[in-house]
Amino acid sequence: MKDAFGAPQSLLVLGGTSEIGLATARRLIARRTRTVRLAGRPSPALERAAAELRELGADVRTVAFDALDSASHEEVLGKLFTEGDIDMVLLAFGVLGDQARDEEEPLSAVRVAQTNYTGAVSAGLVCAGALQAQGHGSLVVLSSVAGERARRADFIYGSSKAGLDAFAQGLGDALHGTGVHVMVVRPGFVRSRMTAGREEAPLATTPAAVADAIVAGLRRGAETVWVPGALRVVMSALRHVPRPLFRRLPVR
Repeated sequence: MKDAFGAPQSLLVLGGTSEIGLATARRLIARRTRTVRLAGRPSPALERAAAELRELGADVRTVAFDALDSASHEEVLGKLFTEGDIDMVLLAFGVLGDQARDEEEPLSAVRVAQTNYTGAVSAGLVCAGALQAQGHGSLVVLSSVAGERARRADFIYGSSKAGLDAFAQGLGDALHGTGVHVMVVRPGFVRSRMTAGREEAPLATTPAAVADAIVAGLRRGAETVWVPGALRVVMSALRHVPRPLFRRLPVR
């Protein structure tokens, strides 16, 4: 349950090495979150992340989790919920892929889609069911502004995020009134390891800023969070630009 400061007492991060996920965990630990589970592929990076959070005073454990292994999700994630209530699940895994390569190699494109969409649908439904069974909790889903409208530069990644975004919105409607809150987070270009070497887009943000927006969104019970907030207006306009003109815009 949330404590007197409005922060979840327990947190599960799906994508345990995600910079946004870890930045969010740090902020929540500072606000009295005491139990953190980092789920991801076993690696030194995952263990380092856990050690860092332990130094902040949280009880942290890593969990072997593979977004692509949907058949294992019910067992792996379900087991976590049998060990105690989880107040917040942050679905933070995903891959950008390489647009040029993925267009030439369909199996690479499928991997992007399976990670960002299929894996998220599987994990999201398992966690949603467990949260509903316990009667409370929040599911926070990291989407992207790239899912708002397909762009030539990243339509494979963008289409996977569009699917995830629609799924999360529908899941939120399905869970309305059950005590489970679903929040969709739509960051713009995030300066991170994942985007290193890529040309930066306007209104770029940072993992820390996204984490701050997530915490603020949780406090006010938001269903959708844009980071930065100005992107809400920008994307509302871009969504209605005629396709012939949209193709000529320098959007990335």
